[in-house]
Amino acid sequence: MADNKNKGKQVEAITSMDQDFAQWYTDVVLRSELVDYSYVRGCMILRPYGYAIWENIQHGLDKMFKETGHENVAMPMFIPESLLQKEKDHVEGFAPEVAWVTHGGTEPLAEKLCVRPTSETLFCDHYSKIIQSYRDLPKKYNQWCSVVRWEKTTRPFLRSVEFWWQEGHTAHATAEEAQEETLQMLDVYAKFFEEKLAIPVIKGRKTDKEKFAGAEATYTIEAMMHDGKALQSGTSHNFGDGFAKAFDIQYTDKENKLQYVHQTSWGVSTRSIGALIMVHGDDNGLVLPPFVAPIQVVIVPIAAHKPGVLDKANEMKQTLAEKFRVKLDDSDKMPGWKFAEYEMKGVPLRIEIGPRDMENNQCVCVRRDNGEKTIVNLDNLEAEVERLLQAVRDGMYQKALESRESRIYSAVDYDEFKDMIANKPGFVKAMWCGDEACELKIKEDTTATSRCMPFEQEEISGTCICCGKPAKKMVVWGKAY
Repeated sequence: MADNKNKGKQVEAITSMDQDFAQWYTDVVLRSELVDYSYVRGCMILRPYGYAIWENIQHGLDKMFKETGHENVAMPMFIPESLLQKEKDHVEGFAPEVAWVTHGGTEPLAEKLCVRPTSETLFCDHYSKIIQSYRDLPKKYNQWCSVVRWEKTTRPFLRSVEFWWQEGHTAHATAEEAQEETLQMLDVYAKFFEEKLAIPVIKGRKTDKEKFAGAEATYTIEAMMHDGKALQSGTSHNFGDGFAKAFDIQYTDKENKLQYVHQTSWGVSTRSIGALIMVHGDDNGLVLPPFVAPIQVVIVPIAAHKPGVLDKANEMKQTLAEKFRVKLDDSDKMPGWKFAEYEMKGVPLRIEIGPRDMENNQCVCVRRDNGEKTIVNLDNLEAEVERLLQAVRDGMYQKALESRESRIYSAVDYDEFKDMIANKPGFVKAMWCGDEACELKIKEDTTATSRCMPFEQEEISGTCICCGKPAKKMVVWGKAY
């Protein structure tokens, strides 16, 4: 039987998400032991449980990258100032966030070094040296690393001075190949978020105002958090030949003519863990999809002091460990305390086994996402666990999808639009003329930004929501992290 007194104390450590969502988020991040704060403002210590989630994200994405022909490389942490300055738009976009190294030991450096905020310039410099012929193309590289951006306000996972990510950088012979790569990698991200993280996303193109510095076009997957705000969850950029011209990356084509390469860049970061927390979490803590959960199944013995209980629990663990990430908690803590602890950590499935269960050759399986209990015959344990974990993922996705869809609104009048942004947390679909002045006015009036121009366009009206001129695109607008 659950120790409700102990469980209550554990849960009380988390602020209710409806009372104070920001504090709830911080409480969950710390209580579930994902991170700790460091001595440097805005830098986080990824604790083992948090890093294990990131490792599982890494492994899943890395497999997909390699299946699409990409190779991993490692670039230096430092970028000389002269190299960063080569692409004007790029350096202007990152200048406010750059951290600089000015001394080596006690000696001033002849040229100050930037701690990488991103690695476009490093890849471009490298490509300019190794690409000479069409036979050298395409180059499809990716790296896993941390980067530094000197953010003014920080929050673990969502916006930190240092964060972990992957950044893909590719070079192609033609504009068509680069565009195909850009969209292919956006699809990879969307598939991973929806299938593995159980997070529904909207795919679309960023406006020119919101695109990556130096890119011709930026594409994004946008997810909605529990509080209705958007989180840009992954981006894919088509650079055209702009960087190639700045860095003189040319190749000789089949007709022996010199051509500039066309490049792409794409990335997903530890911000995805923030998305997992804010899309799926509840007042008891994390709710993790099975694919990334460090512990997929926890076995909690009931009346563990009774003869045979721990032996049976160990036997169950050995059976399941061949296929799942399993933990047997045979500590002397009360079962109710254990229930609350693993709920806090978001473990997808809890298995309870006690003397009465053993007599009936069964156990009790409890889903984290909805608390549903299932009596499972021990002879069918492995198959039932697999079925239940899939049901957890499917239930989480469906719940997140229904939550998002219930908070997407359409506006045809500017007053209506402003009222929705102010009073209905979520996304608002509205038409836009394509003029940046309207985009800026909307942000000034509402603090909402254009999240993307979805691939799936709708004609809500014929005129721009802001100025009334003929509309060019339907845009999803919303407040964002």
